[in-house]
Amino acid sequence: MTEPHDSPAFVVPALVRQRAEAHGAAGRQWLSELPAVVTSLAAQWELSLGSAYDGGTTSLVVATTDARGRACALKIAMALDDHDRTSFRRSVIAHDLADGRGCARLYAHDDATSALLLEGLGRNLAELEVPLPLLLRAIADTLQQFWRPVPEDCDLPSATDRVAWLANEITTMWDGLGQPCSRAVVDRALDYCAERSAAFDPNHAVLVHGDAHGWNTLDAGAGTYKFIDPEGVRSEPAHDLGVPMREYNGPLLVGDTMRLVRERAELLAGWCAVDPEAVWQWGFIDRVATGLSNVRDFENDDGAIFLEVATRCL
Repeated sequence: MTEPHDSPAFVVPALVRQRAEAHGAAGRQWLSELPAVVTSLAAQWELSLGSAYDGGTTSLVVATTDARGRACALKIAMALDDHDRTSFRRSVIAHDLADGRGCARLYAHDDATSALLLEGLGRNLAELEVPLPLLLRAIADTLQQFWRPVPEDCDLPSATDRVAWLANEITTMWDGLGQPCSRAVVDRALDYCAERSAAFDPNHAVLVHGDAHGWNTLDAGAGTYKFIDPEGVRSEPAHDLGVPMREYNGPLLVGDTMRLVRERAELLAGWCAVDPEAVWQWGFIDRVATGLSNVRDFENDDGAIFLEVATRCL
């Protein structure tokens, strides 16, 4: 590892670089400034630097050790616009509310560079090659550690805010990308957005992670896991289960897709004692939104697979 004040030597993961370059001049500037930002933060927080972690798409994460000898992760978010900067502030609030329970502990943050210094954790569920049924169960169990009541004045968006944003993103991306799936898929997602908004009850809202998949679920030792990258929303627990619903699409394309997706919704809902229809709806919304954004941002067919599963679920 380098000493704290040395220039960092790291490789930006391919998907992070792809996403930055897809955002034009702002993304290229973010990439060009990364070495200086990392060097400055290492000096500010007295860090010895390791290598960048693979994986992820929206931030650079570097393994570090602090002056106390703690393993840490230095995360610099790709905050290219006001939405990204707002998302960063929400992640800080979510980390503070979680306070290390079901989520990596936050040691420090820097608003100017959208940087976090986090508790170092082990490998994620994908790297650990956990079989899909056990992976889904680990996510569900960790979510139940993470969920907690939150006050309305905590400056996090509600489920109503979130689905309004998602509905706008879905329609805007669909038009801008030349309509890469049928209008029926988009309309179903918008209908479900309206239903989840109408169902929102602020008196029973919990802190929702917002992106609880296996790549964000890391080994915390002793058979437990913690999340990274919380988005922070006041919503219903079923909202979070929409994320493991939307991912891992390969097995869903082999056989009766709708039946397989319904079975996953029932499984996740049963583990967490929530309404399976709400899980199904959140999964459909997230699958369409993620599929469209992947078509926009990445040079592979992953986004098309998300949209194909959604199409088969009409």
